[in-house]
Amino acid sequence: MRGMGDDGTGPMAMAPPPQQQHKMEMMMHMTFFWGDRVVVLFRGWPGERGAGMYLLCLLFVLALAALTEVLPVLSSLLARRGAGGSGSLSSSGGPAPASSAALLTAVHAARMGLAYLVMLAVMSFNVGVLLAAVAGHALGFLLARSRVRVRPGAAARDGDAAREHGGLPPSDESKA
Repeated sequence: MRGMGDDGTGPMAMAPPPQQQHKMEMMMHMTFFWGDRVVVLFRGWPGERGAGMYLLCLLFVLALAALTEVLPVLSSLLARRGAGGSGSLSSSGGPAPASSAALLTAVHAARMGLAYLVMLAVMSFNVGVLLAAVAGHALGFLLARSRVRVRPGAAARDGDAAREHGGLPPSDESKA
């Protein structure tokens, strides 16, 4: 009985696995590239399905990134509501109820999951996906956390004064 290498030829050579021809063979990029033939998050998606699916993929990544920025606002609203509006303590002076803590934990877990999905999408090294992620984070921040609010009626009144100051809103002294 001969074992591996007993015949003096050295270690037994293994035959390479049979070559499989795939209809779509995608290369894993390790540098940023442009193009609509990319795999993002799931095998074969959007793949070689064309520019329409690629745009849908970019919108999906943009929405995930925007939602990642909106969830902290939801979390703070839930914390205030669960605490009775008095910061981190409930209206009775004690800690928030367990149901509020569980809900806050779920929102935080959802936010972290979405953030990791966006990170994995960006790891496709596609420039379009990177730009969609950055634009989504910017849009989510603008909508949820930028504190830019237009008061009804104030836009017409402040519009003329803003033009006088180079597009900047006037300070309180200049309104008088």
